[in-house]
Amino acid sequence: MIMGGLENWNARSLVNCCIFSLLLCIHCTVAQQGFLSIQCCSDENFIDPITTISWITDENWYRDNRNCEDIRPGQEDTSYNRSRVFKSDVGNKWCYNLTTKRNQDYLVRGTFLSGDLQRNPPGSVFNVSVDATVIGLVNSSDDSKVEGIFKATKDYVNFCLLEGRGVPYISKIELRPLTSDYLNSESSGVLKLIDRVDAGNEGRNIRYPLDQYDRIWRADKYADPMANHISSSSVNITSSSPNLTNPPTEVLQTALAHPERLEFFYNNLDSEYYRYDLFLYFLELNDSVQVGQRVFDVYINDVKRIQVDIVLSGYRSFATVLNVTADRYLNLTMVKVFNGSQYGPVINAFEILQVHPLIQETDLEEVDVIMNVKNEFLRYNPDNEVLLSWLGDPCLPISWPRLSCERANGTSVITKMNVSSSKLGGPLPPSITKLINLKELDISYNNLMGNITEILTSLPNLTTLYYGCNPRLSNGFPASFRRSNLTTDEGKCTSQTSRHSARRIVIGMVAGLCILVSISIGIVFICSKKGKMLFKKKHDVNGYPMTKNAVYSVPSTEIILKSISIHIFTLEYIEASTQKYKTLIGEGGFGSVYRGTLPDGQEVAVKVRSATSTQGRREFDNELNLLSAIRHENLVPLLGYCCDNDQQILVYPFMSNGSLQDRLYGAAAKRKALDWPTRLSIALGAARGLTYLHTFSGRSLIHRDVKSSNILLDHSMCAKVADFGFSKYAPQEGDSGTSLEVRGTAGYLDPEYYSTQHLSAKSDVFSFGVVLLEIVSGREPLNINRPRNEWSLVEWAKPRIRNSRIEEIVDPSIKGGYHAEAMWRVVEVALACIEPYSAYRPCMADIVRELEDALIIENNASEYMKSIDSFGGSNRYSIERPIVILPTPVHTEASPILSQPLPPQPR
Repeated sequence: MIMGGLENWNARSLVNCCIFSLLLCIHCTVAQQGFLSIQCCSDENFIDPITTISWITDENWYRDNRNCEDIRPGQEDTSYNRSRVFKSDVGNKWCYNLTTKRNQDYLVRGTFLSGDLQRNPPGSVFNVSVDATVIGLVNSSDDSKVEGIFKATKDYVNFCLLEGRGVPYISKIELRPLTSDYLNSESSGVLKLIDRVDAGNEGRNIRYPLDQYDRIWRADKYADPMANHISSSSVNITSSSPNLTNPPTEVLQTALAHPERLEFFYNNLDSEYYRYDLFLYFLELNDSVQVGQRVFDVYINDVKRIQVDIVLSGYRSFATVLNVTADRYLNLTMVKVFNGSQYGPVINAFEILQVHPLIQETDLEEVDVIMNVKNEFLRYNPDNEVLLSWLGDPCLPISWPRLSCERANGTSVITKMNVSSSKLGGPLPPSITKLINLKELDISYNNLMGNITEILTSLPNLTTLYYGCNPRLSNGFPASFRRSNLTTDEGKCTSQTSRHSARRIVIGMVAGLCILVSISIGIVFICSKKGKMLFKKKHDVNGYPMTKNAVYSVPSTEIILKSISIHIFTLEYIEASTQKYKTLIGEGGFGSVYRGTLPDGQEVAVKVRSATSTQGRREFDNELNLLSAIRHENLVPLLGYCCDNDQQILVYPFMSNGSLQDRLYGAAAKRKALDWPTRLSIALGAARGLTYLHTFSGRSLIHRDVKSSNILLDHSMCAKVADFGFSKYAPQEGDSGTSLEVRGTAGYLDPEYYSTQHLSAKSDVFSFGVVLLEIVSGREPLNINRPRNEWSLVEWAKPRIRNSRIEEIVDPSIKGGYHAEAMWRVVEVALACIEPYSAYRPCMADIVRELEDALIIENNASEYMKSIDSFGGSNRYSIERPIVILPTPVHTEASPILSQPLPPQPR
């Protein structure tokens, strides 16, 4: 009887267990609807026994597992131990195209396991993007996760790894649909997770299935011994903010409390100013607490934002989102209100999310066309490396290999395609005729077939066409289709060959000339330690020895020899000219600057490297080499140098009106009023100097430290760009991966260059945009003595310009003294220059044209406008109009990341 009862009980239990398991599986399946979970390099699909999440392999995206590596994971993730490593000489970004529903919010999370694996010392550094918006940086020194929240604008999203230093790698990708309201106030942005904390939880992290969205809530082991970790599993939870995303019940049932003060401090945020959303969740777990007994103030970075009395709402729960702009650190503090409050602050959970403005992707029609071109090519070239590297957005954040893009009508379009020597066969893709913005097309040296005439008739903007050395492609085209503005090789392989040969000859000539220059400069630099020179010394009228007129032969833009005279001074000569360094006129990162006078009466500035200088021989040689090769009226010329007795001294003409910084907001003794036309003229002169650098000898020279203190003013207020110690040639394809530290000055440093280490001339453009804002506002780029929301000139000025409130940023000393149209042109140029992404910034040549127009308008205002000014003058400076961003040529080919970024060093 007992046995029979046990058997019946066991049978019923087994049935109940099966039913429960079935219901659990049904619940999990429903709850996981829309989940996409990818384990990279996995051999098979898999269900996690703890979370019940179904994982799939990434073979639908990448089939080749030869680049998969086993990883010993760190403490963050022990459930998987493989990473897909992307090693390619062709690609520059690697993307996972994930299916989405339009207008649905999603959480996407990448897991990057490096463990103790040493890859390409000193390691890999690369960026991660959601479509065209870069949201995070991965460094192989640590296992990491990058998580973003976004709203789908189409039926797919690209989660991409971007070319950096070393090799990109990834272990997991998770896509989760959200029905919460993270993006209510950030509809045009992507939120990057900084931290998600389950306060009071000292156990394991909480995620799915407890959190229906599979958010990972980090258990927080708070260090303050006076803090209390409290919990309650029976409290009734009712949200006072039903539309705000709330944590799961299990998260809210734990809390952290303190008798007086709770503080959470983050000091490792990105070094540039970003907006952050803080989601704060409070639940009163003590049923005895009444209204007014637990009241506390919430501060963010020492600024009071709200006062909280959780019970006051009647729900005994409270949730809110606070916005803040922060740089490097963020401090969340809750402080007890002492007059009447019995209990101290409490918090159950919080999330910190960094706001990234949504970068508009390439025009969708353009994307569809280029994808058709790719697929039509792939039909006959299924394993072609170039085609297989065409992933994600074709233009942004970096363009596909062999493509170049430009901005047109507010979006990016493809203007250049060079697939020469790409081992392509088969017919010309019909879709190529729909790339109507194409200006240059090179399909030479392949095995393509078809008729080239259709391309000519369908591409109205085409100016360059090379199609030679395709044996099966039609040779030539009717004369009626020839256009005067079209450059073509007419299908002649010999023409194409000669073109490549000519290119090699030019490269050889340039290389030879560079060698000659290096040898001549090297000979000049050989100085004995006793101060004896290889050149015969001469003496000036006072008897002090000097070496005069050492002539360097350097290549100019036309690749002809040009002579620039650089004096080589002895130490005695320098000391005599400066009267033993009597008059100090400035200090910099290189060293002290002294005023001197040469025997012919010319006043000079003598820059002497100090023993404690943060700059060394490399910066000295760099400036000497560059200024020995360039001359321009808006660049400070080098008169000579000295390297006696290991001294490193550079001599320049004395700039009697100091620096732009001095005149705008420097020391009181140096500060002098600058009217608007003078400021505009200074801006134009500096822009012309930088344009010369950026177009020098066919290869851009990048200054890397553009700032108002490096724009000097001579006796006639002509602006001259100075200090070339950090200047570099722009990276080119084929350059070696030599270490290149991020250089610049806080407040001026290009955020894209800092975060990606991709150096380009557009980095100077960003810095120049900051200088333009200084000229307009008379403010310094960074000032922590101002209110916190005014620390950064860029972040303070940008919203005012976009909202057409430029009168709020104009220097009070020039109000009423400028023509409105001229001022608008300058602030619009400045706004375009400080775009976060270089692809959206103008080049210096465009800036020069805009500033020239502004100066013409200012200097030649019509008598009609002047007559209006005489009746009150309001029209002169208060005209409103919408902001128009300059159409900008986009040079989006990635520069190699050469070193891990370092904090900018003020100079």
